[in-house]
Amino acid sequence: MLTAAWPVRRHATGETGTALPAFVDHHVHAHLVDLHALPARGIAGVLDLGGDPVALARIARGLPHVAFAGAFLTVPGGYPGGRSWAPDAIVHTVSNGSPHPGQPGGARTAVDAQADAGASVVKVALNADAGPVPSDEILAAILVAARERGLPVVAHAQGAGQVERAIDLGVEALAHAPFDGAPSRRLLARAADSGQVWISTLDIHRGDARTRAVHHLRAFAARGGRVLYGTDLGNGPLPLGVNRRELLALQDAGVRGDALVASLSDPWPARSGPDGVRTFVAGPAPADPDDIATWLSHAIVVPTEELSRVD
Repeated sequence: MLTAAWPVRRHATGETGTALPAFVDHHVHAHLVDLHALPARGIAGVLDLGGDPVALARIARGLPHVAFAGAFLTVPGGYPGGRSWAPDAIVHTVSNGSPHPGQPGGARTAVDAQADAGASVVKVALNADAGPVPSDEILAAILVAARERGLPVVAHAQGAGQVERAIDLGVEALAHAPFDGAPSRRLLARAADSGQVWISTLDIHRGDARTRAVHHLRAFAARGGRVLYGTDLGNGPLPLGVNRRELLALQDAGVRGDALVASLSDPWPARSGPDGVRTFVAGPAPADPDDIATWLSHAIVVPTEELSRVD
């Protein structure tokens, strides 16, 4: 039994099914996908974690609801600069830790540019496998500036020591469950106890990287860590809408039943989910918890007013 599930009838079709809170994909790249296709496939909201803040501000209303980080904050020569999928508008270079507004290349200037465009989070690139990364001084300055604007910081942490840095310096979220290295039990406990958020993105991996990501996420979740469903939509051939493979991988990581639904419907970084809509899945919730992931993958988004509760 799923705690958040309601038996309902859908007025438009007469079919009975189950209503759940609105689902959110917490890691997408809107400039690489057709966002308009997502509500018909179960996604009512998205968090864009790397895009042109000006363009994203224009599409933030409607369905799916779009929250965004704006541009990746990186250092000269750092990830994702120069990639074919990363036009200049989605990369903001930070060259110093200046706390002063308007300072060229300053950390405060970079954060203000995203916040002023309407960002809900700030994204920093800590990908040491793909080039230089922000120093501790610059990262700390980004964190201070973001907190002054009331925004959490989410990091793409990859390469030796980067997950550890993100946890030790107090980054609020990881854009990917760690898929390299082996965070210690002490570090995992610290991440969970601090309230750090881990966005899953398990289905982008294959082989050893996938095994490590599932293992680390399982350990984090077992310690009470806050796990969010996210796919990195736009990164390779991922399905539009609720991704069954991502849900199955989350189940493998021990995120099951109510916890699985919570990872999908957690409104982070907002306080509440998309207004006026619900997730609808035809039929009752499966009795076998192993079947929930497949069942949820058939979800659609419908207006709340279209549903009547039946008990």
